Amino acid sequence: MLMDKNKVKDFLYEQESYLIRGACFDVWKEFKGMFKESVIDKALTISLEERGLKVESQKRIEIYFKNKKVGTYIPDKIVNDIILIELKCKTFVLKQDIEQFWGYLKGSQYKLGFLINFSPTKLEINRVVYDTARITSATNGISDHSAS
Repeated sequence: MLMDKNKVKDFLYEQESYLIRGACFDVWKEFKGMFKESVIDKALTISLEERGLKVESQKRIEIYFKNKKVGTYIPDKIVNDIILIELKCKTFVLKQDIEQFWGYLKGSQYKLGFLINFSPTKLEINRVVYDTARITSATNGISDHSAS
């Protein structure tokens, strides 16, 4: 099967996305879904930093409406000042979780985020891109990868 070179070229933050997925799988292999979110959060920070990524945890970001600040959001992580990460440790991610996360991207300057769920049975990695061309399909909830 031939790859469309434009699709590969236009993959937003490809290298960082690859490294984030790898870090998630490392944590998943070690802990599965056995621990609470705070443990997974710390382990993921270590794994991301080992890959050379800059990680900020619990950094406040401003949310805007019509160029006016309307609130504050505190993501679990910001990677390389360009990608938001939100962690969950529950049985499954609800569509409303994905919609809420997409809203955080929409209201901030960030264009890419990962909603990652370390459930008891599988790893769910939702790569969420905010751009106006994808508004109607952005919250379909399709995971990039699952591990069981």
